Amino acid sequence: MNTDELIQKLTESIKVTSHIDTELFTKYNVKRGLRNEDHSGVLVGLTTIGDVVGYERQEGAALKAIPGKLIYRGIDVEEIATSIDQEKRFGFEETVFLLLAGYLPSPDELKTFNTLISEQRSIEELSKFSILQLQGHDIMNILARSVMIMYTFDDNADDISPENLMKQAVSLIAKFPTIIAYAYHSMRHNYHGQTLAIRHPKDNLSIAENFLYMLKGQDHYTELDARVLDMALVLHAEHGGGNNSTFTIRVTSSSGTDTYSSVAAAIGSLKGPLHGGANLQVMDMFNHLKGAIHNWSDEQEIKSYLLKILKKEVYNRKGLIYGIGHAVYTISDPRAVILRDMARDLAHEKGRDQEFEFLELLEKLAIETFMEFKGLNVNKQVCANVDFYSGFVYEMIGLPREVFTPIFAMARIAGWMAHRIEELNFESKRIIRPAYKNVSDRKQYLPLNKR
Repeated sequence: MNTDELIQKLTESIKVTSHIDTELFTKYNVKRGLRNEDHSGVLVGLTTIGDVVGYERQEGAALKAIPGKLIYRGIDVEEIATSIDQEKRFGFEETVFLLLAGYLPSPDELKTFNTLISEQRSIEELSKFSILQLQGHDIMNILARSVMIMYTFDDNADDISPENLMKQAVSLIAKFPTIIAYAYHSMRHNYHGQTLAIRHPKDNLSIAENFLYMLKGQDHYTELDARVLDMALVLHAEHGGGNNSTFTIRVTSSSGTDTYSSVAAAIGSLKGPLHGGANLQVMDMFNHLKGAIHNWSDEQEIKSYLLKILKKEVYNRKGLIYGIGHAVYTISDPRAVILRDMARDLAHEKGRDQEFEFLELLEKLAIETFMEFKGLNVNKQVCANVDFYSGFVYEMIGLPREVFTPIFAMARIAGWMAHRIEELNFESKRIIRPAYKNVSDRKQYLPLNKR
């Protein structure tokens, strides 16, 4: 037997050995995906950082759909977004402070915090590795490897005291945009023959502005571009302890491992297309629909085509309308509502009003078509999630597809570190260790000479 034949045999074996009868999950009351039978999440922990609200539990344990709410440290994110928008200022730094410290900063505290972030942006010790050696087609992988390299330059890398965790948090939050921008330019240089352009971060710019400057250069973005990106960072900064990547950082943190290992694991989780890469799938679908739908205002034509998508007759034949539906939100995703309003203004500035109106109509008709197709009642209502608009927003700003998911990480590192700090500061620490029920048959060991 040659190696190719062995690989093929092993592959065929996996099809048998990896199969588990789905009825066994019900028999043993196993919560697949840590989900209850009503699709709500299994309660596995307590937190004071964020809350994701999409339904109310009524008497008899039935779920009632309600407009979605996202809460940061007890404060409704819609209130944060409204203040930022009305005052025409940048709010991500304030949001980071809130998540890490647990309270809103005073003007003086925020000014000092901005200075602290600015001082931590530079990655001189990482530049050689990030730009010249950590080559790859996926920036998320480069980001994860860069984070692991940071371990070697941290004299207190394994120190999990509250003070050191806070220092590491600020350092990572400050450096993520720089690493991502440098990794993108390195990728363009190594794989597309483009000139290697490296811009050092500026002290007087916000995180959103600095990222656009490092990525695109001076005078290649507008004030609205920067404010909309800033808002996207605010909306993606935290989403409760149960989302896949945040749960990953809490699981790994509970073992006592170092910050860099834990963050790298969370990046790996976020990279998955079922988590952080969804906005790319929405954009691919949107671009397809722009060509497949002849009349962008004909509701009947649009619904007819969306129904064909659900029936797996057209597009990628997976039966999915990307950007529609969420694990928690039912009537609305507050992030999508906020981002949609800013996308409208951005589309007007860019002369892309017609595309925005088409996307907005798609949102309405996709929900209708999906619910009619599935026969869902009001308690199983679905809504557009934040990914439905984020990709379109990033594209209008002029951001390349390669940084869409890394931007998610650039924002969520704030929530990740807040949850890591909380996990490691419980008075009674306990490693997260759920159980799995083994359902295989017992077998006798067969000596090698008898096989």
